[in-house]
Amino acid sequence: MKLIPAGIENFKEMIDKNAYYVDKTNLIIDVLNEQVVFCTRPRRFSKTLNMSMLYYFFSIKEKENAYLFDYLNISKNK
Repeated sequence: MKLIPAGIENFKEMIDKNAYYVDKTNLIIDVLNEQVVFCTRPRRFSKTLNMSMLYYFFSIKEKENAYLFDYLNISKNK
């Protein structure tokens, strides 16, 4: 049974707990294609979760966490 991620703001924790997640990894492609990214959204629109996702994708310190993206859209993009 999947967990409803109420209050979870850490991408790794959400994936490891097999919680429901709306795949927003296409944001990574947008970040790679732009020179400047300015992300404004109202309260409670997952800004912290998106920043956590970007951290786990781009961080050199988190190479062992590459499995987090295995079944998401970004894994289909070479």
